[in-house]
Amino acid sequence: MAISATHFNFPNQTGFYKGKVRDVYSIGNDLLVMIASDRISAFDVVLPRAIPFKGQVLNQIAEHMLEATADVVPNWRLASPDPNITIGYKCDPFKVEMVIRGYLTGHAWRTYKSGLRELCGVQLPEGLKEHDHLPQPIITPTTKASEGHDEDISREQIIAQGIVSEADYNQLETYTRKLFARGTELAASQGLILVDTKYEFGKRGDQIVLMDEIHTPDSSRYFYAEGYAERQASGEQQRQLSKEFVREWLIANNFMGKEGQSVPEMTDAWLEEISMRYIELFEQVTGKPFIRQDYNGANERMEKAVLSFLSSRS
Repeated sequence: MAISATHFNFPNQTGFYKGKVRDVYSIGNDLLVMIASDRISAFDVVLPRAIPFKGQVLNQIAEHMLEATADVVPNWRLASPDPNITIGYKCDPFKVEMVIRGYLTGHAWRTYKSGLRELCGVQLPEGLKEHDHLPQPIITPTTKASEGHDEDISREQIIAQGIVSEADYNQLETYTRKLFARGTELAASQGLILVDTKYEFGKRGDQIVLMDEIHTPDSSRYFYAEGYAERQASGEQQRQLSKEFVREWLIANNFMGKEGQSVPEMTDAWLEEISMRYIELFEQVTGKPFIRQDYNGANERMEKAVLSFLSSRS
């Protein structure tokens, strides 16, 4: 079983948005109820089968990380009344995602391997190998597309096009670097390397606020620290904790979200493996045991949790 979609109608509900992974309910003018479903996306495509416990993993890692970074930057979260739910303030989102990379991995490596030495206006040195540590973390923003693919964009383009003001963008960069530094420390304490991640920000009034999830397997990539240097020296692949293995499986089966391509069959055994990898990541990242929630009565459980929270504020 898995939560592939929700269909609630909460008191004072003023809107509903179905994202790739989350179902987002607007309450009044200032609250959002964000439910992490078990849907999984890759290459900006929602895959046809949901992954058991994935939503719980994402939501509970995000809860853990938002608490651990609240002194670095204010965030939108008010409460997590259910393992799959976070409730917080509605913000006006910036139309960029702040991607920061400490290593030449994933999209950055594919770009570099193609022969390009510039990514989002950032120059990359010659002579790097896949998964090499970059001289310093680089920020490679993307546009936040409401439909289709997010696109790489440079700092200069963001400011020139008026997507974000220069003053706000400078603050976004400062927060991004501080969050990545904290995330790196948190990962190191668990024997992990935070390879790259993305942050989403918005404004609540005049205040810039961190939104959505952070440091989860959907937004971040981790390596195991033990043996990293030896694997790099010998040319072995790094031991990863991230969603990258799903992307690699799709690429190997000729799917990258392009027109005319079909998602390969997702067997029960493959779903179980993805689920176990997500649970492994939760336990490695947080240092806590994962407690699987019962799917029987999940809708009633989630609805009750939200109603209880809303009634406590009325």
